[in-house]
This record gives sequence, C-alpha cells and structure tokens, in this order.
Amino acid sequence: MSLPRQLRDESDFEQLPEDVAVSAHIADVEERSGFTVYYTFVIEVRTKGGSKYFIYRRYSQFFTLHTKLENNYGPESGMAPYIFTFPPFPAKIYVGNKKEIAESRIPLLNAYMKALLNSPVWILLDDDLRIFFYQTADESKRIPRALRRLRPPTRRIKKNSQHILDMERPRAEALFDFNGNANQELNFKCGDLIYLLSRVNKNWLEGSTADGVGIFPQSFVRIIKDLPEEKFPVSYLRCYFHDCDVCSIRDIPLEEDVKKRPSYNELLHLMRDQFPGIDLALNMKDPDGDLIRLMDNSDMELLVINGKRKSQLENFFPWELHITRLDDLDVYNNME
Repeated sequence: MSLPRQLRDESDFEQLPEDVAVSAHIADVEERSGFTVYYTFVIEVRTKGGSKYFIYRRYSQFFTLHTKLENNYGPESGMAPYIFTFPPFPAKIYVGNKKEIAESRIPLLNAYMKALLNSPVWILLDDDLRIFFYQTADESKRIPRALRRLRPPTRRIKKNSQHILDMERPRAEALFDFNGNANQELNFKCGDLIYLLSRVNKNWLEGSTADGVGIFPQSFVRIIKDLPEEKFPVSYLRCYFHDCDVCSIRDIPLEEDVKKRPSYNELLHLMRDQFPGIDLALNMKDPDGDLIRLMDNSDMELLVINGKRKSQLENFFPWELHITRLDDLDVYNNME
C-alpha cells in the first residue's frame, strides 16, 4: 500500500474522485517575466487515478492557498469538527537573489505538499486545494523547459581545523536530541552547538553543525545569539476587489521600487495570481470617484498620473487598482 493511502482511512480514500491529487513534487523552476522577473515552480502532480501532469505555481500562490486553508479549517477557525493542524509553511524571504531563493524553497515546499496531500479526505476535497493542483488548459499546452529534477540545494560549509569560533555568528544550543525524519532536517544531540543560517517560519530554523546542514524545530534549542530581524518587502500595491456590493482591500507585497510602472499584461498576470479562478477586469477611479476599466498599455499612463494626485502611504505604490469581475458592468453605474 502506498504511503498516501497508509496515512488515510482506506475506505475514505477509495471514495475519492479519480482526479484528486494525491502526490506532488517540484521538478524544476522557471524564470518568468511579469510585473517583475519572478520564478515559477514546475510541479509534477499525480492523481488518485494514476494520471500525471505538470502545473506551474508561484510562491505567492502557495501562500494564498495556505492562508485560505488555515482560515477555513485551522485551530482558530471555529469550524469543529472540521479542524485540522496544517504543516508549517515556509516563511517569506524578502532579501537575496530571487533564483537562489526559489531553489532554496524547493525542499521545503516539497515537504509541505507531501504533508498537505496526506491530510484527511475532507481537506483533499476542498475547492481551493483542488483548484491549486488542477491543470488548466493553458498549462496543458506548456512544455517545461528543462526537467532537471532538482536536488535540494545544500550549503557548503568550509571546514578548517584552525578555525576560531566566531562569537558574533547567530547560534543556538540543543536542549534535546533531534532525529530528523526527512532528508532536509538536521540531526543533533543535546548540548550540540548549532550555527543559525535562516528562519524558515515561526517554528522552524535552518542551521549547521559539524555533521551537516538542515532545518529543525526552534523548540528543541536555546537561542544564544538570534538571527537578524527580517527586512520588510520593498513596497505594497493596494487593490480593491468589488464583488456583489462588497469591497475588500488587499495590500500585495512586491519586491519592486514604487516608481516602477508595469505593463497592462504584467499587472493583469499579477492580479490573476492574486485572485485565482476569477475572470477579472482591471480598473481605476477617476477624480470624480467613478470606475474606469483599463484595457491596454495606453491606459497605464492614465492610471499612474491619476495616482499622483492622491496622498502616498510610505512604501506603497502611488496608484491604486480596482478589481471587478469581467462581466460585472453594473459597477460602472453605481459608484458614488
């Protein structure tokens, strides 16, 4: 019996639809151009029925999925008996080479997907989860550029018998033995000195000992010298989503200067990532407060010029975006 089936009730597993994803792993990363240069993960998905296909997802899409699942089923959702503790999600990294950041996330996201797809069947049937692992028509036509089957990157730690301990390096002391149950996890004994390399999320750290490099739970160590505080993203783009007489605000973090002017297609691609599964339209507000639909690059200059008339929040783009459903034309007549 396969591992996914071992971790679920067999009768429930048999009742799952054939197209439900049961395993996934990252085969490659690809550079893409949008509002900014970014990287997508090429993910090979296997369904219960045995089908295999590739999907393409950004880290932000993983983050959005995790947030939705936590809100719907996490311990604080109050949806008993449908409450579930999800696997830890890799933390955001705001500074560094984007390609190196993407590749460093591969083993963490693989571990996250493995744990997520071994969840109870009612989690696997969640609409947001199924949409995330669903292959769109466009994705079925895309051919991965090079399936490198990336191995998790391993940092090389220089060993020097004459090395003098640098007391300024972030480090921790192990309080308990820890035997990792995955290749990317660090093994250590109580009393070992661990040099800290990065913070994976609020519960996990990455560190090194004389025997290797890996991640481990923070609760197993005592911090002697902590890692530097994480820097904030360069900027935020504020957008408003108008749907069924309800307007919600979303501030999107971007690693771009606020002076950057995107093309229409770049902005449309970014919004589709933020609002997956919605056939949407981009809009701006004119000085009278009415919505105007953006159609192409010729409208982008008007968007930026109009935004300069408003007071600018610190680290925010000076212009704001309004999102509507493509077929919702009533919003153009009902704005006050």
